[in-house]
Amino acid sequence: MKRAPSSSAPSSSSATPSSSAPPAGAPAASTSSAPPATPSSSATPSGAPAASRRARRVSPRPAPSASPRPRVPILSRGVTVAVTGLNATDNPAPGPGVIRSLRAAGDFCGRVVGLAYDALDTAAYDADLVDEVHLIPYPGAGEETVLRRLRQIHRQTPIDVLIPTLDSELLNFVHLEPQLSAMGIRTLLPSEDGLRLRAKLALYEFCAAHDFNSPRTVTLTRPEAARRLPFAWPAAIKGMFHGASIAHNAEEAVVGFERMKSRWGLPVLAQQFVDGEEYDVLMLGDRDGRLVGSVPMRKLGITDQGKAWSGITISDPALDALATRIFEALRWSGPLELEFVRDRRSGDFHLIEINPRFPSWCYLTVGAGLNLPLAAARLALGETLEPMEEPAAGVTFVRHAVDLVCSLEWLERLVVAGSLVHRGRGGPVTAPAATA
Repeated sequence: MKRAPSSSAPSSSSATPSSSAPPAGAPAASTSSAPPATPSSSATPSGAPAASRRARRVSPRPAPSASPRPRVPILSRGVTVAVTGLNATDNPAPGPGVIRSLRAAGDFCGRVVGLAYDALDTAAYDADLVDEVHLIPYPGAGEETVLRRLRQIHRQTPIDVLIPTLDSELLNFVHLEPQLSAMGIRTLLPSEDGLRLRAKLALYEFCAAHDFNSPRTVTLTRPEAARRLPFAWPAAIKGMFHGASIAHNAEEAVVGFERMKSRWGLPVLAQQFVDGEEYDVLMLGDRDGRLVGSVPMRKLGITDQGKAWSGITISDPALDALATRIFEALRWSGPLELEFVRDRRSGDFHLIEINPRFPSWCYLTVGAGLNLPLAAARLALGETLEPMEEPAAGVTFVRHAVDLVCSLEWLERLVVAGSLVHRGRGGPVTAPAATA
């Protein structure tokens, strides 16, 4: 199938953080991805046919600032895009990557509104990233509470597009889509059935029904069950929405179970471990479930939580074909991340997770020539996009941490008023944060 040219979730039930605040001048830590770089080694897997390697473009495109900039007729009109998931810690949320991708588009002259679940969400204090930030209730507060807050924000700053980036909030937004549309807020969301199909609890059955390789997964509701798994050690112990740890024996499995239970609740999942390299594929579907574009990536550096801290775009026809088959089985609308492990012994790809949103590394798509977050905003606004061309292989990212040093007044504004405006429509309101 031709691909498509031109484009961490909260756990508390309260939207207001503790009244205790760090001392004046305390930095807010943030993480970001370094601009895509070009390695000297080839990114084409050795198993790919030579003809395919010759046929595909393997040299990366210029950096985003040097790339040709196609016209973006709708986004150039000064729209306002709201993005969730602003907390860039060691388990970084996707929001900063989505926003950086929008900012990288030369024709984007709109505003970016950050929607934060906590006053200490790090990207809230990056005045170069967001124009303004508003606290919203945690998903557990319920749809009506979330909608009421969005109406308040919308009256203050009319929102044209909303891009949710966290697993735990998606079902709320899917249910609220008719009300948001009536308010003039456009979204690009999957169906409720689609969300159920890709859920961690249903992944193994979904893959079995469509003949996709996937490690066996079982649900755990009691610590005793973690001691007696129906497959050999090691095993991956996973939370319902996020988080994973590798258990090499029963004791480690129980520890992992208790940790995931306290963080995400029940059930906890245990997944058969597959030894091999990890790959991700970011895909984007239009409202009719047609594939608009995708970017495959091999993880080079991984945190202890399994998050990619560095990676490289690749050219692998076998992975492309498999990802396309999975996408077509889902008929997905919006962004979708497929996570695979390639078995070291057999070379087969095993699907270990389907994430129904942008991943934190999505800014890499800009360096690969396919700005998928920008394309998502355009689709949400009603544009029709043709399938994108192949992404450039051999483009890397490396994430690094930045300290944002700002006034205590910023934190106070967000805690007390629930909003922090860095730039009004007429210009700056707050002084930019210093970085260190």
